[in-house]
Amino acid sequence: MSKKVIITGSTGMVGRGILIECLESDKIKEVLLINRRPVGINHQKLKELMLKDFSDFSTIRNELSGYDACFYSMGVSALGMKEEDYSIITFDYTKNLADLLHDINPSMVFNYVSGSGTDSSEKGNIMWARVKGKTENYILNKGFKDAYAFRPGAIIPEKGIKSSTGWYQFFYVITIPFYPLLKKLKSVTTSSRLGMSMINTLFHSQELKHLENKDINLLAKK
Repeated sequence: MSKKVIITGSTGMVGRGILIECLESDKIKEVLLINRRPVGINHQKLKELMLKDFSDFSTIRNELSGYDACFYSMGVSALGMKEEDYSIITFDYTKNLADLLHDINPSMVFNYVSGSGTDSSEKGNIMWARVKGKTENYILNKGFKDAYAFRPGAIIPEKGIKSSTGWYQFFYVITIPFYPLLKKLKSVTTSSRLGMSMINTLFHSQELKHLENKDINLLAKK
């Protein structure tokens, strides 16, 4: 049976990759985007909700019923940010939506896009890793039917996807000739594989809840 999913962060590279796979998959019948700005894609499966204040999702509560999963891929770089400000965007915003969705439908699947090197102990020296770890722990222990922390490292963008971060995009452009070789590495994933693995969590429950690139690549094949 095809599913209905909510996606955040679809204007970013990772979120857009997840969105494209959902739109192309027969396993997904409806996609609801929660964004600050339009994603610029028209599709019969697609609905968009514009929300400027991610500290308060209650204004769109009535639009969030009936969904089977949330693929949460919204995030920012910690570069130059104070921990308090980074925590608001990374932990508080995620918690706000997770709390509301759990209240509406605890039987859904919640997938959180974290990052390779995240600190589950929440006690390490690296600020972003501690905050991401705190966010992962909250989501995994919230009580959803199922939940996963996706920890992608190196991601090769596919299907015309570009990074909105200038130096990331520059790196992707100069490494294009090496893509065929890089895709064969277990330690590297692609935007397509990441999207497919997200979808597959709705049909194949995994014992492992922290998914690194090698795990993402395996799950994408199911």
